[in-house]
Amino acid sequence: MANKKVSKDELLVNIIKGIEEVKGNDIDILDLRDIENTVCDYFIICNGNSNTQVNAIVNSVQKTVSKELKDKPWHVEGTDNAEWVLMDYVDIVVHVFQKHVREFYNIEGLWGDAKITTIPNKI
Repeated sequence: MANKKVSKDELLVNIIKGIEEVKGNDIDILDLRDIENTVCDYFIICNGNSNTQVNAIVNSVQKTVSKELKDKPWHVEGTDNAEWVLMDYVDIVVHVFQKHVREFYNIEGLWGDAKITTIPNKI
């Protein structure tokens, strides 16, 4: 972790930038701050079209955040099969799915009380 505290807003912006760099789709930001007993403040959820693209999104997010903010995730898991990769930046957890896996788990539905902001896909 970097010496200076990275703001959540800066981290959000750079995570989204990393996702968009490699054409990650269907980006949703779930604001969990008003829900009791949550593990973090935000979930960022997106999907790729293949395990190759899912890993590319993960690598792009890590590279962008590292370059811009000198920060790195506390933990990353799921890169072996790249169907659902979780990147834990402590206050922000990023979920990168393959589309069919995202539909199956429906995290947005599980966290229905969260305020959801959808980022339009870049064409």
